[in-house]
Amino acid sequence: MTPPPVASAKTTLHRHLRGVRQDLEWKLEGLDEMHLRMPMTRTGTNLLGLVRHASGVEAGYFGEVFDRPYSEPMPWDPEYADNDDFWTPADVPAHEVLALYHRVQKHADATIADLPLDEPGLVPWWSAERQRVTLHQILVHVITDLARHAGHADVVREAIDGRVGLSEGNDNLLTDDEQWWADYRNRLTGIAECFRDRGAGSAGGGR
Repeated sequence: MTPPPVASAKTTLHRHLRGVRQDLEWKLEGLDEMHLRMPMTRTGTNLLGLVRHASGVEAGYFGEVFDRPYSEPMPWDPEYADNDDFWTPADVPAHEVLALYHRVQKHADATIADLPLDEPGLVPWWSAERQRVTLHQILVHVITDLARHAGHADVVREAIDGRVGLSEGNDNLLTDDEQWWADYRNRLTGIAECFRDRGAGSAGGGR
């Protein structure tokens, strides 16, 4: 039997990029405008802000870096003075944030399709010794960055309404039994609390 063809490195990387985009966007599904914007951490992490930020990431790394600038200015202060790529003004509906991200994705996909993996680029906002890059490096960088934010979205969405899952149609969980998870959490809490009176030493201390 002839083995199936092995996908090229670029095809594989592009597939993972598309996958992490989908995973991030899925975490917004079914929520209203308030919950999409609700800050759920001390530093204000919110679902719609993560998608807004992802638009800027892809527009910059697959645009300016390869002298293929994205045609629309990003709708926030280019100096990020108010961290405003991570939150959405009240007069901007969620569907506009998603529509912008989809337009940016098309631009990024065209860059990936048109250029070879060894295409040189320049990241002007990186330090001088790191600025010169290739498309291969940037694909890995952006996938890593978006995967981290998709993980943030996992935790934020669970905190909002309890919805969990790896991706649409695949929760990748051991069970959907709520009582099992309550017992599991209580067991882990008990283990953690064993250390309540054992001092405040940090983990992983060196010798």
